[in-house]
Amino acid sequence: MSKLQPVRGTHDVVGDVAARHRRVIDTARSVAHRYGHQDIDPPIFEFTPVFARTMGEGSDVVRKEMYTFCDRGGDEVTLRPEFTAGICRAFISGGMQQLLPLKFFAFGPAFRYERPQKGRLRQFHQIDVEILGVEGPQADIEVVALAADILAELGVLEKCSLELNTLGDVESRHAYRDALVEYFSGHKDKLSEDSVDRLERNPLRILDSKDESDRALVAEAPLMADYLNAFSSDFFATVCGGLDALGIGYNVNQRLVRGLDYYTHTAFEFVTDALGAQGAVIAGGRYDGLIETLGGPATPGIGWAGGIERLAMLIDGAQSAARPIAVIPVGAAAEMRAMALSHELRRVGHTVEHGYRGNVGKRMKRADKLSAHSAILLGDDELERGVATVRDLDSGAQTEVALDAVVAHFAPALPEDETA
Repeated sequence: MSKLQPVRGTHDVVGDVAARHRRVIDTARSVAHRYGHQDIDPPIFEFTPVFARTMGEGSDVVRKEMYTFCDRGGDEVTLRPEFTAGICRAFISGGMQQLLPLKFFAFGPAFRYERPQKGRLRQFHQIDVEILGVEGPQADIEVVALAADILAELGVLEKCSLELNTLGDVESRHAYRDALVEYFSGHKDKLSEDSVDRLERNPLRILDSKDESDRALVAEAPLMADYLNAFSSDFFATVCGGLDALGIGYNVNQRLVRGLDYYTHTAFEFVTDALGAQGAVIAGGRYDGLIETLGGPATPGIGWAGGIERLAMLIDGAQSAARPIAVIPVGAAAEMRAMALSHELRRVGHTVEHGYRGNVGKRMKRADKLSAHSAILLGDDELERGVATVRDLDSGAQTEVALDAVVAHFAPALPEDETA
């Protein structure tokens, strides 16, 4: 290999991209904490059954997209393709049943072997929210509201629309599944090869098909709303009423489904047309049977995941980095004292760019390039007199400040919460 490159489907998160990612994470985490969510950081890899059971042994993710390998001890492990399964595993193995209800927030990388394209990578990053132990529709309303608040604080809510549907309870879902099997079986000769396979394993997934012939059949397929029992209808009506009360707009999309049997009731996606084909930026739903699938106790759950890359592409710009103070030593004698001064300023919360080399002119040009708001010049003469020259780089005003008073001179420049 003559030139090192990142692996296909991965990229380096640096510069403006890193700043945008950090803005998404920090905003989401702050809003989630206001809703009472605690941080959780499950391992990046788990024993393979954690994901194979929860995502469906026959699903495309498990069959084609998971990064699975045997470690040196002979155990088969998988890099996480999503967060929910690992969080539910942590709930079971950590013995958290007595702590319900629980609210979690997580973020980090996930991995799927997919065809890379805009907004879709093989190593991608997500924010994730889960509520465990709440069986009523209040949790459904709250997680949707949390997502909407995050989008609003990022300034992208108006670029997105909320698609909402119900999958009903187990009884309703089974009735709908039977209706789909009957309908699509009558048109089996027109289904794509993948959808014929799905008909046997998971007929709801046919509703997600991108194949044109499948989509024509889906347009005439039975609707979930016609198979809801009274309990499921009331549950969904409460969710819709709650979102109405909060002023959160939505579109009921009866073709929005989740294929696996442990999904029940609410399914939703915040979608945008600003990113081409990759329209979903946040997607989630209720998964009351998932923890049982992993061998845990019956525990209701609901949550969502958001794509950091996609959200980062939507926002208008990263938050401006704190403008630094440039500390510029002039001469060898001033180097250590300038280094100590930089350290003192950083300890109280200031961003400091220390001038390492070059003459004063070059260091001042670098300070200007970094948009520093002030420069502190320290040379032999200043050291002898126990002062530093402080220059306001916006106004050009310059003054001498006693060395032991420089930190106090800059103290008002930062809000209290930035020095905490």
